[in-house]
Amino acid sequence: MSLSVRVIPCLDVANGRVVKGVNFQNLRDAGDPVELARRYYEQGADELTFLDVTATVDNRSTTYDVVRATAEQVFIPLTVGGGIRSVEDVSRLQASGADKVGVNSAAIARPALIAEIANRFGAQVLVLSLDVKRSDRTESGFVVTTHGGRTETDLDAVAWARQAIELGAGELLVNSIDADGTRAGFDTELIALMRSNSRVPVIASGGAGRVEDFPPAIRAGADAVLAASVFHNELLTIGDVKRELTDAGMLVR
Repeated sequence: MSLSVRVIPCLDVANGRVVKGVNFQNLRDAGDPVELARRYYEQGADELTFLDVTATVDNRSTTYDVVRATAEQVFIPLTVGGGIRSVEDVSRLQASGADKVGVNSAAIARPALIAEIANRFGAQVLVLSLDVKRSDRTESGFVVTTHGGRTETDLDAVAWARQAIELGAGELLVNSIDADGTRAGFDTELIALMRSNSRVPVIASGGAGRVEDFPPAIRAGADAVLAASVFHNELLTIGDVKRELTDAGMLVR
């Protein structure tokens, strides 16, 4: 695990606006991505994740102008995902201000993409985004989905994570679709399972509702915690979360 815990706000973007739903469904407008990025940077976010949640569904590239405008407002690492299908896409995103890229659906369709990106840019640039559901069809009890959680695959989440790490993924962003937007807490069973099967950092995503939800995710094995709606709706600030983690005896940046 990392020495210090990272707190990462997530901007799920569709048509140039931040959106949020529950279990990846019924997306609603949550604000302007550039304004929110600036707010989180000023609050002390360690990193920022920008996910174009409809890029794959719409079969298009990420909205580069929004990425560029966001990058101009924040001076912390920016991870961008959604619609990335080639090393050329990564080059263009880096030119637009992205520090890291998140891949999901395209990597599942063509796993060699992971190695191509890692070999060209380094594993530290590549985040494997896993949109995971509970399932009795897989050995681990968790299955991977694509297209923003809309399409269920036959991939066991743990087996796929292991394969992706071998191919060059430098970090795992583990999104629990079952917990997403529910504000009922992170799926600590899923986090612990991924931690025990990963030699790279694990980012926990999905389910944050109260400051008390964050320490259990770290105890379960997460190196970083990611949240969206609780920050967008100003229920919590980055500072609130960092104070709770510090009070729980965890080192924050």
